[in-house]
Amino acid sequence: MTLLIDDQTVRESFDWKLAIEALRATYGGDVSASRYPDRTMARGDDTWLRTLAGVSADTGLMGTKLIAASMKARQASYLIPLFDDNAALVALLDGQSITGIRTAATSAVAADLLAGPDPLAVAVIGSGFEAKKHLCALAAIRPVRSATVWSPREASRQAFAEELSDLGFPITPADAAESAVRSATLVICAARSHDESPTVIGEWFEPGTTVISVGSTLPEQREVDPELLDRAHVIVADMVNEVLHDTGDALAAAEAGVDLGAKTISLAELVGGSRLGRTDPDQIVVYKSVGSAVQDIAVAAMCLAEARRNGAGVPLPISIPPVQK
Repeated sequence: MTLLIDDQTVRESFDWKLAIEALRATYGGDVSASRYPDRTMARGDDTWLRTLAGVSADTGLMGTKLIAASMKARQASYLIPLFDDNAALVALLDGQSITGIRTAATSAVAADLLAGPDPLAVAVIGSGFEAKKHLCALAAIRPVRSATVWSPREASRQAFAEELSDLGFPITPADAAESAVRSATLVICAARSHDESPTVIGEWFEPGTTVISVGSTLPEQREVDPELLDRAHVIVADMVNEVLHDTGDALAAAEAGVDLGAKTISLAELVGGSRLGRTDPDQIVVYKSVGSAVQDIAVAAMCLAEARRNGAGVPLPISIPPVQK
């Protein structure tokens, strides 16, 4: 039986702590390139199709996330098929919310290992879906004493603060990105400018800041400037090769003469303990994410397990059985 799980069911089945635990377990195991190869991107006339595939070592599932995007229509669709180890299609999930929540949950794993032990003063650059989910994920596992939010529109900043007011700490809209960053011990960068210029500048960051950057995932996209990456003691990447060679931020830093490769480690190395993140409280450390099938499959598997436990989802009226080879 193939279970169809729509976006509402995904959100109802999702749990921050379960997702973060699942991601820690996955990143602590085998996430080698043979299981999780680099993403592929097919491009057409104002359209693209991105494919992220993986075979999980700990859930018994394999799957792919497909992202179809139309630039002229300014919209995208997300689909995650999951197969069991007998190659049977067990679920089709709407991947829209999974894309945001898996990014945030993975960032929380990294932040928990990189940030200092004290309650966090958080700055959020951006007020959209990713920004909201990142603050929720962080609050699920770490004490937060306060948060500030900045995005270009005052109404959006105010709506962000009001929507997340039940998290249990004050959220204050900031008049400028710089003032938000300078007051924070952890900065969540989850927005890009319309002209793809950096939204944060390296000189704004105080010693000891932890930075989460998730908004530059393609060569044409920008979020943080070269100075921040130059000042960083260590850069933790979910996909090292893609972060270094396929993101606008890293390409701009390399062009400016910043040697990122010498100080970039993988999230799997950080979680597994084979490489160190922060080694001094005054260091600036950066987690940079492009997204990965590791994250998609771990969170989709968790949502599938919860949907099955709750009797949610809709069985497909037809079967797509595997064939003998």
